[in-house]
Amino acid sequence: QVQMVESGGGLVQAGGSRRLSCAAPGNIFSINSMGWYRRAPGKIRELVAAITSDGTTNYANSVKGRFTISRDNAKNTVYLQMNTLKPEDTAVYYCNADPLHPEWWGQGTQVTVSS
Repeated sequence: QVQMVESGGGLVQAGGSRRLSCAAPGNIFSINSMGWYRRAPGKIRELVAAITSDGTTNYANSVKGRFTISRDNAKNTVYLQMNTLKPEDTAVYYCNADPLHPEWWGQGTQVTVSS
C-alpha cells in the first residue's frame, strides 16, 4: 500500500515561513510528477504546486511567488517552502502524485497562520 508521509506543519504568524516535507515510496517517486495539495476549512482540496520528475514546476495563482516546490530524488522526498504566509493559507497540506491517486493520500500536516 502506497502512503505519503507529510511533516513540517505548525502554527506560524502571518508573514512567516514554513517548510513542509513529504516522504514517498521510491518505487513511485521516481516515475511520477508530485504535487502539494491543501484543504482549507470548508473548502475542497486543491493543488497548490506540482513538480515533474525532471524538475519543471507549476503553481496555483494564489501561491505563485511565495511558495517553492522542490524534490530530492535521492531521498524520495518532495518539499514545499512557504514564505510570506497569509491567514488564508491555513489548511491541511498533503502530497500526492500529479495527477493524484486517491489511494495514496497520507494524513497530511496542518499549517495554521495567525493574523
